[in-house]
Parts: sequence; structure tokens; C-alpha cells
Amino acid sequence: MPKSTKYQAKTPDAAGFIAYTPDEDAVWRDLRAAQDAAVQRHMAKPYLDGLALLNLPTDRVPQCPDISQVLTRATGWKVQPVPALIGFKQFFGMLADRTFPAASFIRSREDFDYIEEPDIFHEVFGHTPLLTDPRFAAFSQAIGKAGLTVDKTDYAWLIRLYWFTIEFGLTRENGALKALGSGLASSRTELPHAVNGPHRELRPFDVIDILRTPYRIDIHQPLYFVIEDYDDLFRAAERDLAADVRQAKALGLFDPLYPPLKEAS
Repeated sequence: MPKSTKYQAKTPDAAGFIAYTPDEDAVWRDLRAAQDAAVQRHMAKPYLDGLALLNLPTDRVPQCPDISQVLTRATGWKVQPVPALIGFKQFFGMLADRTFPAASFIRSREDFDYIEEPDIFHEVFGHTPLLTDPRFAAFSQAIGKAGLTVDKTDYAWLIRLYWFTIEFGLTRENGALKALGSGLASSRTELPHAVNGPHRELRPFDVIDILRTPYRIDIHQPLYFVIEDYDDLFRAAERDLAADVRQAKALGLFDPLYPPLKEAS
């Protein structure tokens, strides 16, 4: 995840609500308008079912207490605003506690098409639909619980399982490739790239392979893992993920499929 951000967290009131400006509400409205059709066309059914259940507003930034009401009834989860960036330890701890950490700011017009750090559009529109499904919610909680058992030097290894599934996972429905991950649902350019793009590689879901696969956050992914059977993903939640991390470390990282970052001059 990025180490710094130009954005400032917004502070909720005593009831958990945030006073977004008309301009910020308009950014949410326009992001929804730009993304809704592609989401309906390319996203997988579990995501779409969750999006329908949440019934997020189209004309204003949603509020975490309203979303939490729906999630708590469905899976016992809630959404909590956090500072713009949090560390892995806090992230894993919140997932383990069935609390999704949501950055409270929304991107500026300057970053409308791409923002490196997660904003509330990514957090709410991207992530919360899958958290209405008990199976995906349990998988997210399992990642969090595993994160509490590993050494901090293993965080970057474990987070790859979350990255290549909940963030950027793909699946198939009736033979058609569909997107599952939140990073795809919230990205106007990467969603069609992942599903239909000619310049990306698809690999079958495999926990150890995923843990060994490096990624960059600032580019379209050159590689996606395809979950053919959701039960394969849900069974991963029952594995000893700390042991999986140790095995992956012993085998070592795969060579990256992306160019190295350029050194700052």
C-alpha cells in the first residue's frame, strides 16, 4: 500500500456521520455514473447481489452507519472510518474483528480516473458488497486472524492472498470471465482490462502460487488468478495460512511480470 497521501481523513460526528461537501457528493455521483454499466456487465454475481442489497445512494457519498446496519444484519460486519492510510497490523486486526476500515475521504476531480490510495468510493462501492455474503466475509476475517499470528516481516506475503482475491480476483460464470475483486469494481479502466484485455495473464487459483507472486499497486495488473470454484477460495480460509506463508517464503518469489519502478532522479 502507499506510504503517504495528499488526502486528509474526514472526521465523523458523534453518531458516525461525515459532512461531505456538495462537490464531494458530485464526485461520488459521477463515479457511480461512469462505473455502473461496466459493473453490471463484468462483475460476478456475489458482488452484484451484495451491491443490490446495500442499495447505495447514487447522488451522494454513503455514510458508514447506514452501511453497517445492512452488513450487521447480513454477516455481523460493520464499516469504520479510518485515517487515509493505516498499517498492516491495524488492517489485519480490524478484519479479524469483522470491521472493515474505510478511508473517509473521496478522491478529487484530478484523480477521478485513478487514485493510488484507497478512497471511500473504492472502500464502499468496491469492498462492502462482498461483505454481505457470509462466505466472503468469513474469508476476509480469516485473512485478518492469520495476520495476527504472523511476524510483521510476513505481512507483505500474507496480504498477497487478499490482493489477488478480494481486491483483484476473477472467476467464471457460465463460461464467461467475470470480475470479483473490489479493485476492479471501483476502477473504470482496469475492470475491462482484467476481463477482456489482450495483455494480461490468467492463472488458476492456488494459495502458494499467490503468496509467491509480487505485485505493484500503481499499474494495471499484468496477472490475475481465476477462481473457478468459490469453494476453493472458502477452503483457503480453513488452511494454516501462517504455515502457507512459511512455505512460500522457502520457495521464494516468482519473477515479476512488470517492469521495475524507475529510480527518482
